[in-house]
Order: sequence, then structure tokens, then C-alpha cells
Amino acid sequence: MRPLARRFRWGRSGYLVAGEELLVPHGPVARLWRLLIGRPLATTHEVHERLSKTQALAILSADALSSVAYGPEEIMKVLILAGPEALSLTWLIAAAITLLLAVLVLSYQQTIQAYPAGGGSYTVASDNLGTLAGLVAAAALLIDYTLTVAVSVAAGIAGLTSAFPAAYSQRLPLMVLAVLLLMLANLRGVRQSGMLFTAPTYAFLAGVLAVIGLGGIQLATGGRPAYVPPVPPPVPTHPLTLFLLLSAFAQGCSALTGVEAISNGVPVFRPPEAQNARRTLVAMGVLLGTMVLGISYLGSTIGVVPDPTERETVLSQIARALFGPTWVYYGLQVATLLILVLAANTSFADFPRLASVLARDGFAPRYFQRRGDRLVFSTGIVVLASLASGLLVLFQGSIDRLIPLYALGVFTAFTLSQAGMVQHWRKHRGRGWPLRAAINGLGAATTGVVVGVIASTKLAHGAWLVVVLVPALVLGMLGIRRHYTALARELAAAPGEQLLPARLPPVVVVPVGRLDRPTLAALSFARSISPEVTAVHVADSREEAAAFRAQWDAFGLDTPLVIIESPYRRLVEPLLAYIDAVDRQDRRRPITVVLPEFVPRHWWEYLLHNLTAWRLKLRLFARPDTIVVDVPYHVGVGFEGAAGGRPARSRRAAGETR
Repeated sequence: MRPLARRFRWGRSGYLVAGEELLVPHGPVARLWRLLIGRPLATTHEVHERLSKTQALAILSADALSSVAYGPEEIMKVLILAGPEALSLTWLIAAAITLLLAVLVLSYQQTIQAYPAGGGSYTVASDNLGTLAGLVAAAALLIDYTLTVAVSVAAGIAGLTSAFPAAYSQRLPLMVLAVLLLMLANLRGVRQSGMLFTAPTYAFLAGVLAVIGLGGIQLATGGRPAYVPPVPPPVPTHPLTLFLLLSAFAQGCSALTGVEAISNGVPVFRPPEAQNARRTLVAMGVLLGTMVLGISYLGSTIGVVPDPTERETVLSQIARALFGPTWVYYGLQVATLLILVLAANTSFADFPRLASVLARDGFAPRYFQRRGDRLVFSTGIVVLASLASGLLVLFQGSIDRLIPLYALGVFTAFTLSQAGMVQHWRKHRGRGWPLRAAINGLGAATTGVVVGVIASTKLAHGAWLVVVLVPALVLGMLGIRRHYTALARELAAAPGEQLLPARLPPVVVVPVGRLDRPTLAALSFARSISPEVTAVHVADSREEAAAFRAQWDAFGLDTPLVIIESPYRRLVEPLLAYIDAVDRQDRRRPITVVLPEFVPRHWWEYLLHNLTAWRLKLRLFARPDTIVVDVPYHVGVGFEGAAGGRPARSRRAAGETR
């Protein structure tokens, strides 16, 4: 038999490559997973997964661009409280939001230049303002990314039910299904998800710009589209005060979430990364500002009234008034549905990346740092989908209930990021640093004011939940970091250090429930590692104990047998008590517990077997100075040669040599 090589490489098709290929069998679950997400990608393939500017605008800006479908409507939902006449102020508030957008785009241009490898709010705030500020920014962004998925999907399905009212009763299952489809699309990889999102994004842009262009032409030529509101205009319930205007501004700022995504995702651009990212950011800002202003102006001029039942969106009402029930109208609604659902992809791109950075720094579980088969952070993608689906179910997919939670987190991150950039320019200076610091200072000041406005106007409407969650997440991340630090200190080893005595064999205990092949295999393995082996059987009665002793003697086994009578039918506790007693006799040697287990042929058979062994393992893992060894016995296969050998199932790939 030819010896195997000493170095191995895991192949793309699930083979172990070492001069020859040994086939690793895949079950039905693994085959289904491959069908859904595709074949694995090698690490060297990562450079081919980069995005062009066209793809990046679709995949990283979809969140910001799609917010035009609900941002102006959120302004109008607040203004309508003062009566239909107050809706004429919608475009003025939208103009203020557009000015804020310009400040943000200019500020994040500076961030991309300073952090060409990706300057997320967490990185910038941590580097320049300290760990605590960075964690606050990270917590705020994690909440915002989760809400982005929930709000985008809810708004997308609202666009669908606007055009097809019969689907309204099924909106919640449709939302959860959309999240699951997004999860699968992102698990397939960055480039493939970008290709998927490009067409809907540009179709939506074309549709909205066509609405703005046609509406502008009609208004400029003295015409006004025929418009019938879905419900009668409500009676004014609030006076038109400064507080109401600020509340409308805060609600409309939801249109700016996602602006930071390009700055966070610089590494996914094709070279030159920073230059391509800056150009894409400008394009996104121009398009978003144009659409927010245009839709707000059309809505306030035509006299559109937001539907309090959420059955038809403002964008749908404007398009219906301009185009009527034509294919153009339905095409725009489908494009709106697709881009809003796919806009959640911004979060699916950034949430896992941020979680991986936090895990790298020790502030999140380490499994968030590992990339999956398709070069994406699979754990973060699955966790985000689960959290967003839970939010949709909890809030019944209501946009009005989700929006107040939405903007506070992202504007907190905006403020900390821009304040961190001011400190960055002060520390590193360089050419033109006072102007750069002033630009970022303006961004920090304006977004800080927005944070204050949102907190003061939306606290009672649900924003208090974000105020509670951010400190809770920060404390949790600090706790994870303390745990990892303490654990690393506890597990650190020095050269030449030995934890177990080098020459003393372990004391081995083998729990036996019955005399069968798995038990005999475990006993044989135990005798191969130590001369001191004791089999332990727990019996419910004296009669059972006597019967098992007689069976043991009939087998002629020379291993000492201890039978523990347990009249109260306990199993795990008597075994642990016996192990404690053995440990007290000689504390110089570790206790090794060898557990016989058999591996069923089918996955569902695991539900019928080995439950006692699993319970015992859970208790033994928490016991100090105890080693737990599983001896698996494969049903129908057994062991090759002496007990304790390798399973006798091994196949070579096609073209095997003997």
C-alpha cells in the first residue's frame, strides 16, 4: 500500500488531494446546499469577486437609492397631521434633507481618501476616538443594518400590494420569504449577488426618473394629472409647529440610511478601489438627491395624500395619476418591489463584514470571522436574516412601526465617524488638512443635530428601543472581549510545559449499558490506552444487577466490572458520583471516560439513540481533569481488524490504483 503524503489540500469538489484523490461522500443535505449556493471557491479566486462601478452602484447603493420609495412618504405622514395644506411643505423639508445628503457625500469622500482599505464608522471611531466610541458606532450600525433589511423588505412588499391589493393579506409570509431568498443569494457570493441586483436597480432608477420627467413636463405646461386619493383627507389633529416640522424632517432622514455603505465597502471595488468608490459615491448622491426632491415636489404639487392603512404608497399614487393602470405603472411597481427587497443587500454586504471585524478584534464570537465556501461571511449573513425576519414578525411588517427605530442608529454612527475623521486630520495633518477637518466637522455637526432631533421627536414612538439596545450591545461586546482575554491568559502555554504526567497512565472508566459490539469495541480501545480499566453499569434493581453480572461472566471478560444500584432510576448522577470517588483515590492521574456510541445509517435515527451518552458528555465536559473519548461504531460496517481500528469504509476516486 502506497503511503499517503504528509500534506493535504481540500479540493473544490470535496476531495482530499494528496497525489491521489480520496472520495469524501456527500449526503443529501450537502448536495442540496451545493445546489443552492454553488460550488466552493478557492481563496485565490477572491480577486475575481470584485465589483465594477456599475455593479457597486447597484449592490452598495440600493439601500440609499430605494429609500425614495418611502422617504418622502414618511415626511408627508407627519405633515398630514396638520391638515392637507401642510403637505405643500414636503419639498422644502426634502430640500433640507438633500443639503444634508450633500454634506454627507462630501464628508465620506474624505473618509474614503483617508481609509482606502475601507473606513467604516467602527474603524474610524475606534482609531481616533477610542474603543468605547467605536463600539457605540458598531452597535448602532448593527441595529441599523438589521432594520434596513426589515424596512426595505416591508416597503417592497407594500409596493407589490399597492398594485395587487389581493396579496395584502399574505404580506407577512411574502416578507419572510423575500428575506430567505436574499440570504441564499448572498450566500452564493458577492459577484453573483451584484449581477442579480444590477437590472432591478437600474430599472427602478429609469422608472422614477421617468415619473419625475413626465410629471415635471405636465406641471410646466400647465397641466395637472387627475388624482383621486385612496382615502378622504384626514381632519387636522395637530397645529403646524416647529416640533412637527422637526419630526417630519427626522422621519424623512430615513432616506439617507445606506449612504455610508460605499465608504464601508471600498475593498470590494475593482482596482483602483478608492478612486472607483469615490466616483460611485458621487453618482449615488446625485441620483438620490434628484429623486427625493423630484418625488417630494410632485407629491406636494399634485396633492397626494398618504394612505394611513398602508395599502397604497405615495409613489404608487403619483405613478397611477401620471400613467394610469398601464404597463408602465405596473412595471414601476414591480421594479420598486425588486429594488426595495434587494436594497436589503446593502446590509447583507456590510453586517457580516462589520461582524467579522468585531470578531477579529475580540468583540464578537470568533465564528463570525470565518468565510464560507463562496468567500462570504456566511454566519453573519444567516444571523442577519434571522434577526430581520424576527423583526418583521414582531412588528407585523408595519413600516410605520419600524421607521421610528430606523434612522437614530445610523445617524449616531454618522456623527461618530465624522468626529473621528476630524481627529484623524488633526493627528496626521498633511496637505490641506484644515479644510478637510472643516468638511468632516461640518458633517459631524449636522448629523449630531439630526441625532438630537430624532431622539427628541421619536423617542416615544419606538426610538427608545434603540437607546436601550445600543448600550446593551456595547456591554455585551465588552464582556466578550473580557472573556476572550481571560481565556487566552488561562490557556497560554510555555515551551516545555506539561499539563499531564508523562509516565502515569490514565484511570479509565467505561460506562456500559448493555453487552454488544459497540461496548466491546470501547472496552478494547480502553485497554489499549491503559492497564487500569473499569467497566461501570448502573442497574435499577438487584435483579437487573444480578442478570447483568451473569451475562458479563458468560462473556468471559477480564475487565473489572462495578455495578451501581440506583433504586430511584437515576443514571448520570450515580456515574458522576463513582467517577468522583475514583478521582479522590488518586488525584495525580486524570480520569478518562470512554463512551461507546454507534453511528446509525440514517440521520433521523439519531433522534432514537445515543441520548444518554450525549447527556453524560454534557455533564463530563464541565468536570475538571476529565478526558472524554468517543468510540464510534458504524452500523453495518463495524471495525476492521482489532477493535479500536478505523472503520472499514474507504473508497478511492475513479481511476484508483492498487
